[in-house]
Amino acid sequence: MEKSSWDYWVQEALAKLESLKLLRSLRPIYLSKESNPSRKVALGVNYEVFDEMQPWDRSSVEVSISESTFQKWLLEIPSSGDEIVCGNGVTDHKVEQSKKLLLFSGNDYLGLSSHPTIGKAAAKAAREHGMGPRGSALICGYTSYHRELESCLANLKKKEDCLLCPTGFSANMAVMVALGNISSLLASAEKPPKKEKIAIFSDALNHASIIDGIRLAERQQNVEVHVYKHCDMSHLRSLLSSCALKKKVVVTDSLFSMDGDFAPMVELVKLRKRHGFLLVIDDAHGTFVCGKNGGGVAEEFNCERDVDICVGTLSKAAGCHGGFIACSKNWKKLIQSRGRSFIFSTASPVPVAAAAHASVIVAKKEVWRRNAIWNRVREFQALTGIPIKSPIISLIVGSEEKALQASQHMLKSGFHVTAIRPPTVPPNLCRLRVTLSATHTADDLKQLIAALSCCINIQEIGSNSLYAYARL
Repeated sequence: MEKSSWDYWVQEALAKLESLKLLRSLRPIYLSKESNPSRKVALGVNYEVFDEMQPWDRSSVEVSISESTFQKWLLEIPSSGDEIVCGNGVTDHKVEQSKKLLLFSGNDYLGLSSHPTIGKAAAKAAREHGMGPRGSALICGYTSYHRELESCLANLKKKEDCLLCPTGFSANMAVMVALGNISSLLASAEKPPKKEKIAIFSDALNHASIIDGIRLAERQQNVEVHVYKHCDMSHLRSLLSSCALKKKVVVTDSLFSMDGDFAPMVELVKLRKRHGFLLVIDDAHGTFVCGKNGGGVAEEFNCERDVDICVGTLSKAAGCHGGFIACSKNWKKLIQSRGRSFIFSTASPVPVAAAAHASVIVAKKEVWRRNAIWNRVREFQALTGIPIKSPIISLIVGSEEKALQASQHMLKSGFHVTAIRPPTVPPNLCRLRVTLSATHTADDLKQLIAALSCCINIQEIGSNSLYAYARL
């Protein structure tokens, strides 16, 4: 089976949608204060960039919590988040003292959330257009700002086009549901018989949004699901070989959010060439962090052309909000017509799209940020002896009680490092999830590791194991 088979199936599905008058279109709105609609919204020529860390960058990793929040956290007292709200409902930061913490638990990998250029782009768009038209992208929420951002992301991912979604979660949901719709659109009966279904092969540790999207497609009786052992290409190869269905899809996180390891991209590409499956990756944690230009994990492993659909987010390394699907024009048409989480969601506000567009440009130009975060990765390796693969460090301590004890110690030591517990991870694999940022310093790491050494035995972490297991 050749890759062209999927092109054919998508074209056939689009033709069926057109015949049913169910093919949906995106028609960008030019907002009233745009003086010249024929000109691009933001060329990026006036975006200010910097070649080293600036004072404001630290605000992306330096945070504060109220004394009452601090105490409730230590005692594991449930909170609704109202500790700094007065009785009249107005926030008052002077009510009590705050505790300063160094953030080692966020996903702002490049520290762009505090970048003034990105903030100015959002403020300018808000001054000129407010929040922009409020509606789904298929009705009135899609503007020239959204289109510019899509074009910029398609270029970054080396794809023909791109579709913006309100969140990365909704992007994955839309892709999985749209995939399932192909079998129902091309079915010879009202419901696709088994041989006409789509076989989806999913990594065991894929993100919840992928899992939920697959579950919905499965509930609609459009797909047959196969879960392969985490990053186990022998198991995947065996499942592919024993599957009689023609239409096959492999979906995987590119950089896994909890364990910090990479999908075996080289091996996946080899299997794709042999079995002709559609390769879908969720590059939420790799976009802007990996690759020379920040193109993500596929760029890092030099296999951008072998990835058919790349899902990403703008809420992590981009420091903004939203999700996207980089793909071919035909796939975009199909997903915008059948992806329910896209169709029935309000489009991102214009200031958010403007900020994200600025972020894509800044992330690409400020190469020092990618250099810095990978320097932090190497420094952590050197200081601890733990062979981490990425800025995501998973220190597995076992039980929920042990993870909470370790997190409380880190809190007392001035570090925001949360315990990851069920249902996010299995009961016996509770952990501290530490994430590094380009705006952390070498001194920050030394202080972090000193605090970690007091609550977990770093020396006992197996240097040859896939994950970082520790004993309290």
